[in-house]
Amino acid sequence: MLFLHEVHHVRGRQAEDFEAAYREGWMPELARGADARLLWFLHHAHGSGPAYHVVTVTAVRDGAAYERLVASVHEGGLRRWARELDELRHDVAARLMVQVPWSPMAGLDLSTVPTDGASHEPSLYMEDTGWPHAAIDDYVGFWESSYYGPMKSAGSMLDIQAVFRTAFGAGRRKEAVLMQKVVDHDALLRLLTTEVPERYRRPGTFMFEALEYRDRWESKLLRTSSWSPLH
Repeated sequence: MLFLHEVHHVRGRQAEDFEAAYREGWMPELARGADARLLWFLHHAHGSGPAYHVVTVTAVRDGAAYERLVASVHEGGLRRWARELDELRHDVAARLMVQVPWSPMAGLDLSTVPTDGASHEPSLYMEDTGWPHAAIDDYVGFWESSYYGPMKSAGSMLDIQAVFRTAFGAGRRKEAVLMQKVVDHDALLRLLTTEVPERYRRPGTFMFEALEYRDRWESKLLRTSSWSPLH
């Protein structure tokens, strides 16, 4: 399965129109078939980064399904939608990603993804992206053994929903992404307002050992829309 990850720089005055285009256009159009589904529609939380940035993640069944989706956008049923969408944003950065084998969402069944736009309470996500100097395989392997495993067993402020790496030839060679739902907002506040204790930066800890693999990474705080299929 392929995942189309897009970061949209939306025109401020057209922000509501942009969201409506995904809710009333992209999501239901994909739902007409079995090839693809919109998973997340997320706003970059105000006060935590660039204004009017939106992140969308769309799952596509396989390479053949992606080819059909491209044809629809370029010359088929989604062509007009795509042309009009471009007028609602300044720019977009896209990449195709795949899940790592141990990603919690590895067994995703597209038929189970909601497509009705039902309203719900928004959720907060922390999206971590890393660019390792080590081999990408070693980096995601370290994530599995030293990050995902301990967090899953001990509990954390974050619930890892999916883990992606860039598909070959479809973005940066060495890049991996953690999609993490924030389940403890008080712990997040402490993380933002206090320094990481020294005991968590000693040899043997994740913060220390991770520097063997990368020292370039970023976190984004993203808030789901009230209708995002996954939240």
